[in-house]
Amino acid sequence: MPAQQKKIIFCIAGVLSFACALGTAAAVGTQLWVTGTILCQTGALLVNATGQELDKFIGKIQYGLFSGERVRQCGLGGRPFQFSFFPDLLKIIPASIHVSVILFCTVLIVFALVGAGFFMFNAFGSPYETLHGPIGLYLWSFISCCCGCLIMILFSSEVKIHHLSEKIANFKEGSFTFKTHSEQFANSFWIVLVCSLVHFLNALLIRFAGFEFPFSKSKDSGTTTGAVDLMY
Repeated sequence: MPAQQKKIIFCIAGVLSFACALGTAAAVGTQLWVTGTILCQTGALLVNATGQELDKFIGKIQYGLFSGERVRQCGLGGRPFQFSFFPDLLKIIPASIHVSVILFCTVLIVFALVGAGFFMFNAFGSPYETLHGPIGLYLWSFISCCCGCLIMILFSSEVKIHHLSEKIANFKEGSFTFKTHSEQFANSFWIVLVCSLVHFLNALLIRFAGFEFPFSKSKDSGTTTGAVDLMY
């Protein structure tokens, strides 16, 4: 492939990687990882609410990696409540998983920025070391993609398997019990998914630029080496 086309491909990959770093950093600071509704089960059972009457007992909840907000509805109107994971909820959430999600988000941001730098270096410079060449580009893209996948897996397990929304909804609630009525992953979660796909796309762009996959050997080189050995 001509050098000019390679520069264009590397520039595109670098811009995409940089955009993913900024997008992930912005997503980490928002409360839009999970949104949903919570049902005040105790209040609904007390008045035997059914049908449209249940609307008076359905509140809202949304949260991110550091903080969130819930609005409890128990028949007397909405009561908003702000909360933070650190240090308020550390005793009721799977703290190890939650901290791991934050750490992997940090690693994703760092390696996305590193990958963007090396893509630009390969576009406008002359690669002279292994980590500046194709193996390095594959490495940064692979690490970033894996971190994005781990973030989604760990956070999904925290929400679905460990019932994170219900634990938050029942935080500091005495006589009332809340159940998750509905929940869905919000924009910030899907940003991480898009970033993971972009890093996978970057690896394909590297291959499209003409670089072979790491540790791959061509048949011609092996044949030539064998012939030279026979000469000596």
